[in-house]
Amino acid sequence: MTETLQYAGVIRQVVVHFDDLDPSAVVHNSRYALLLERAVSNWFSEHGYTFANGRPSNEDMVVGVREFAITYNVPIRGTGPVDVHFWIDKLGRSSAVYGFRFLSPDHTTVYAEGRRVMVKMDFAAGVPVPWTEEGLALVEPLVRR
Repeated sequence: MTETLQYAGVIRQVVVHFDDLDPSAVVHNSRYALLLERAVSNWFSEHGYTFANGRPSNEDMVVGVREFAITYNVPIRGTGPVDVHFWIDKLGRSSAVYGFRFLSPDHTTVYAEGRRVMVKMDFAAGVPVPWTEEGLALVEPLVRR
């Protein structure tokens, strides 16, 4: 799904697989970070930001997760499609605070919601560095006003 919302952010659909489930047949808590990463990575990939041969296609792809917080509202029970709505709450010189929600495909259920703080880093040194102008322009539509 490529729906753009009337408010900030975008929605990307991901698929929950059998190996994402815990013994109770619900999505394991640790898999939400992976599913979010798949949704965000898909969006960046659509815009030409990828990894190939162990290298990022753009320096703005070299980031680290500083913080990940999530609240689980309703379990995702079983496999199949789940929509991930994500946006940027705050865009700094070298960081971005993402908000996100996991939604049922009809958007009537919010399974989980949270935030993830990303920091752009120098590939070799591993220290924070500013986003490029190109990168800032790319994520502008995701920023919540």
